[in-house]
Amino acid sequence: MKKNLSIIMLFSLLFSIFTGSNVYASDHDSINEKFGLPIVVYGETLSADQKEKVQEKLDIHPGDQVEEFTATGEDLVNYIEGENRNARMFSSAKITRHEKGEGLTVDIVTPENITEVTNSMYANALLTAGVENATVEVASPVKVSGHSALVGIYKAYDVSGEKLDTVRMEVANEELNVATELAKEAGIDKEKVSELLTEIKKEIAEQNPATKEEVEKIVEEKLKSMNIELSPEDRQLLIDLFEKMRSLDINFDNVQQQLEDLTKDIQTTIKNLVNDEGFGQKVSDFFSGLLEAIANFFKAIKNLFS
Repeated sequence: MKKNLSIIMLFSLLFSIFTGSNVYASDHDSINEKFGLPIVVYGETLSADQKEKVQEKLDIHPGDQVEEFTATGEDLVNYIEGENRNARMFSSAKITRHEKGEGLTVDIVTPENITEVTNSMYANALLTAGVENATVEVASPVKVSGHSALVGIYKAYDVSGEKLDTVRMEVANEELNVATELAKEAGIDKEKVSELLTEIKKEIAEQNPATKEEVEKIVEEKLKSMNIELSPEDRQLLIDLFEKMRSLDINFDNVQQQLEDLTKDIQTTIKNLVNDEGFGQKVSDFFSGLLEAIANFFKAIKNLFS
């Protein structure tokens, strides 16, 4: 009797485990009826092998429920004025939209291949473009600047029926260009550039400047408070960029919390980078000390026998 009862309990346990797993899989694979499937947009220059590598990095497998599109040179000139329709496009993106209030998360899953743009640079530009509640993953199988990923993200919203404002997209692209320009030409750390842009946006949201002179004052104050030195030309780039944002009447109050969160993420990244550099210096100092100790040891041996 006890043996039969044990067998029954064993089967009950196994049944609960398997049915529980099935329920989990069903929940995990369920479709968001409001926003639809995640959208993946591949750069049109990708070869078949490169596309497979991108899919692997974006965690896309055969049978996964996603919508797939290709970002072309025509898309590039359609979404961003003045671009070259013959440009080579490797950057790809996966976009999963969320409910209002869930915020924007950007993850470059191939950081070794996106050479100019950081997570926070993408996030800043996308908030300017009007992308507020989504998870965005960016990948490339080869080293690229990363700028064309914006086109894929814009197209994802377009095909989903949630069109972004064209002029805001233009300004967002200009913002990304200014950010990478300051990082390259002015020699400012990429994360520091992102922090500067974020802080200026937060101040614009708070002060609601009515003139270009007021925008210029905000920019100058932030540069001073963050101890960032720029050439007159680079300062003007910033002023012109944020004057365009002011003219568009972009309400950064709507994303104030996301800007606050972005600032915290940037500062954490900077802190981690500094700590890493400190660790590297400690390692270097350790080996320098070790080599010096070895040299002193052999010098002492030589003196002992001389």
